[in-house]
Amino acid sequence: MAKAGAAGADDPTQAPLLLPQPPPSYGVPVGGGYYQEPPVQPYLLIPVLSRRRRSRGCRPACCESLVSSSSLLALLSAAVILGSAAFFLWPSDPDVRLSRLGLRRIHISTDKHGGVSLDFDMDLKVRVRNPDFFSLDYDEIRVAIGYRGRRLGTVTADGGHVRARGISFVDARLRLDGIRVLQDAFYLIEDLSRGKIPFDTMTVVEGQLHLFGIDIPLEGRISCSVDVDAATQTIASQTCYPE
Repeated sequence: MAKAGAAGADDPTQAPLLLPQPPPSYGVPVGGGYYQEPPVQPYLLIPVLSRRRRSRGCRPACCESLVSSSSLLALLSAAVILGSAAFFLWPSDPDVRLSRLGLRRIHISTDKHGGVSLDFDMDLKVRVRNPDFFSLDYDEIRVAIGYRGRRLGTVTADGGHVRARGISFVDARLRLDGIRVLQDAFYLIEDLSRGKIPFDTMTVVEGQLHLFGIDIPLEGRISCSVDVDAATQTIASQTCYPE
């Protein structure tokens, strides 16, 4: 039995389990008792990093994109300014209108050979408006009259001056004496029998716009369809449209 006990003592598997001993505690007498200090707990210290806003520098590619964007914006602004200046300063043709048409006399006669001749006398008041920011000098005003697409005659009025963005009125007289109508004589006699004769008028204003010492030629046109009452010697109706 003693051997067995000795053998059991030598066998490491049969040795008693040794547990780790807690750290010794020290007591301090407090009020007749002892105050036992609690065991020390381990702590892990973590460094606190201050959050500072990092200044972001401009990378070369970023700087190049900013410069190109600024240049593009400057070019677009310059293009808009130049386009607006060209829109307002670009010369435009004068606006021509007929303010008044007055018929003085119309007479149609035939000869013994069957020919037809026409006497026509009419007053016109031409309104010329200059839409530009520079003055306009027009050399002449031409007024032509036609019948069924064929021109019968032309009259010319003197020129004048129109200030910038101004309006001028010019009086003209269209007078034709003894105009022979050959191709459309039959239609003219037929219209005369009905009492109304249709005529076409074309008014042309030619001039120069003075732009920074340079004369720019301009031209304004207006066409009118006029129905003349042969019995009353008046204008029955008129329709005008600029060209």
